[in-house]
Amino acid sequence: MEVFFNNYEMPMMTINYFCPYWGNDHFKNEDFFKKIKDAGYDGVEFAIESQLEQKKLDNFWNDAEKFNAEIIVQHYDTNHSDYNKHYDMYAAWFDKISDYPCVKVNSQTGKDYFTFEQNKKLFDIASAFTQKKGIQVLHETHRNKFSFAAHITKIYLEKIKDLKLTLDISHWVNVAESFLEDQEAAVAIAISRTEHIHARVGFPEGPQISDPRAPEWKSALNHHLLWWDKVVALKKSAHEKELTITPEFGPQPYMPVLPYSQTPLSNQWDINVFMMDLLKKRYGS
Repeated sequence: MEVFFNNYEMPMMTINYFCPYWGNDHFKNEDFFKKIKDAGYDGVEFAIESQLEQKKLDNFWNDAEKFNAEIIVQHYDTNHSDYNKHYDMYAAWFDKISDYPCVKVNSQTGKDYFTFEQNKKLFDIASAFTQKKGIQVLHETHRNKFSFAAHITKIYLEKIKDLKLTLDISHWVNVAESFLEDQEAAVAIAISRTEHIHARVGFPEGPQISDPRAPEWKSALNHHLLWWDKVVALKKSAHEKELTITPEFGPQPYMPVLPYSQTPLSNQWDINVFMMDLLKKRYGS
């Protein structure tokens, strides 16, 4: 059953929508910000590589301000297998972004093969950043990271009461090769800790369907919508003021392509705008 929300029936809550910079980095900054504002986005989710030049960060923030575009900062590229080096690189990334105002930080944190204690020390870096800057750091459910699977993330959430998530449940669907019908408790605790949603639709054999508008993907889309419905319902019942959502269908290789020609099966930009419009109709803005 699909659930639709009416803002007159539940407490008012602002939902802000962010465009992924991922797949759009070929645009000049000003062209990109104009494009997202014309489409109806509130801002951008900006993945910052550890090696990105500081001047480029300065320019990005200056151009975002011209268009009144908010920024969610994303961390993703700390990948060193040596834990001590990984720890230092993760800490250095937060130092790199510390002077840039943002709505929140979305972090793909740790590694699936690090111990609980090792990943916990990385969370402590993020928590120290929050205490210092007043900016919430959320940890994304993502393959290859500490949160690669629902049942593992459940353990972390039960032991660390202030751990908050970006829910990208498409990864768990892929890892579990199911729509998580047998992991309801793990999904429930994750939903209760969610502060940001990546609205990408996965399926048991992959983290991204080819096109959510296609009828053959209706069941996969509806599974994800019902999970997101629960996040929105919990936030509204708790009288929370804001939720953020990034429609995050990605480019190749997330986007399936034709063999040989490498032509994408669908248009990433169009799909993400479709998802934003669908969710605005469903939840409001």
